[in-house]
Amino acid sequence: MALVKNRDQQLRAFLEIAQCESLSRAAEALDLTQSGLSKQLSNLEAFLGQPLFERHGRGVALTDAGRKLQAVARPAYELVDNAAQQLRERQGVTEGALRVASIHTLSYYFMADVMAKFMSQRPKVSVTLLGRSSPEVVELVESGKADIGFVYDTAVASDAVEITPLFDENMCLVVHEQSPLAIETEIDLRQHALPLIVFPPHYALRRMLHADGWDANVAAEVETVDAMLKLASLTSGQCVLPDRIPTQLLQEYHLTRVRIVHPVLGRRIVGITQRRRMQAALSVLMLEIARTTIR
Repeated sequence: MALVKNRDQQLRAFLEIAQCESLSRAAEALDLTQSGLSKQLSNLEAFLGQPLFERHGRGVALTDAGRKLQAVARPAYELVDNAAQQLRERQGVTEGALRVASIHTLSYYFMADVMAKFMSQRPKVSVTLLGRSSPEVVELVESGKADIGFVYDTAVASDAVEITPLFDENMCLVVHEQSPLAIETEIDLRQHALPLIVFPPHYALRRMLHADGWDANVAAEVETVDAMLKLASLTSGQCVLPDRIPTQLLQEYHLTRVRIVHPVLGRRIVGITQRRRMQAALSVLMLEIARTTIR
C-alpha cells in the first residue's frame, strides 16, 4: 500500500513539474522543498528506467518518455479528481479552498458581490482573494498559484488560460465635486489637457490612456484605487476609472463622475482559468456566479 501511495505522489509531482516546466515553481505550487520534489522525480525515473525531463537553463522539458507518460496520466488524474469532487458535492461535502486573483478596481464594485454569493452557497470553503495588477493576475493563474482570475481581456495574451467573457464597461472621468468640470454631463478629453492621476505603466487601465491617438497627461502615479481617490480629493485632481465605481465611495472623497464621450475608453472583463487543467467544481461555480452578477 505504501508503494502505491508513493507512486501516486510521484506521478502527481511529475504532472505538476510538466505543467510548470520548472522544478522550483512546481515545488512552490505543491508546497514542497525543491530537494524533496527532485527526490520524488528521481525515484519515479529510477522505477521507469529512463529520464522524464531534460534540464536546461530556463527549467525542464519533457523527454519522449515524459510526453507519453503525461498523455496517459494527466487525463486519468483529472478524471479521478473531478469524479471525487462531484461525489463530495452530491453528499453535501463542500469544504475546500479557492484562490481568486483580481485586478484592484474590480474589488470596489464586482468582487464583493461575487464573493458574497459564492460564500453563501459554499460557507465551508476557504476563499483567498488576491488583489493584483493585470499582468500579475494572468501570471498567478498561469502558474497555478490562483485557481481563477478576473481581469481585462486586453491583458490576456496567453495560450495557457481559458477565457470566459463576463461584461463590458466604460471609463469615466472622476473629478472633485467643487471642480468646474463637476457641472458637466459629459467631456471630450481630446479638447482638454487635464493632468491625470494614473496607475503605473504595467496596469492595463494605464495603457488604455495612451492608445487610439490620444496620450494622457500624467500628473502622478499611484498603485491603488484608494490612493488615487484620496490624492484626487486632496489636490482637486482628476483620474479615469470604471463608471461602475460606487457613487457612495466617490462621495466619501467629495468626488463625482463625468461621462467621457471621446475618446471611447472601454474594456471587457473576463474570467480566466488554466487551460491545461480540468476546472474544479468550485471554480466552475464561481464563474457561473460571476456571469450572472452583472447584466
